[in-house]
Amino acid sequence: RAARNLVEHGITNLCVIGGDGSLTGADIFRSEWSGLLEELVRDGGLGLLRQGATRLALGGEQGWGGTGCTPPGTSRSPSSAFHPCPCSHQRTFVLEVMGRHCGYLALVSGLASGADWLFIPESPPEDGWEDLMCERLGE
Repeated sequence: RAARNLVEHGITNLCVIGGDGSLTGADIFRSEWSGLLEELVRDGGLGLLRQGATRLALGGEQGWGGTGCTPPGTSRSPSSAFHPCPCSHQRTFVLEVMGRHCGYLALVSGLASGADWLFIPESPPEDGWEDLMCERLGE
């Protein structure tokens, strides 16, 4: 399903920042990529692959401990490397960070990157957020 979603939306690059589970999963996904594409084509799930979507560039970085992506409250957030790329390249970036139950890292990352939209568990989105987000991104 992940491969299908990436291909259907023309996503060809992933940057995974996390721990052992995230990076191990990303490496498995990368190693299975060509087989997943063959399976999608064989099963008729994708009649025509988007140009360039057969390639997947995947980067990974450990989310802790001296890697440049430091724990909350330290000098650099994971998203600081992404700013100002989205605006200058007229692209939309989606960045997911650790913090399933605590949104501090997401909040700091959003501030550091100049995010237009941010989700944190302490403040769930209100009804109709999808339309508001699309409108904001369209600007």
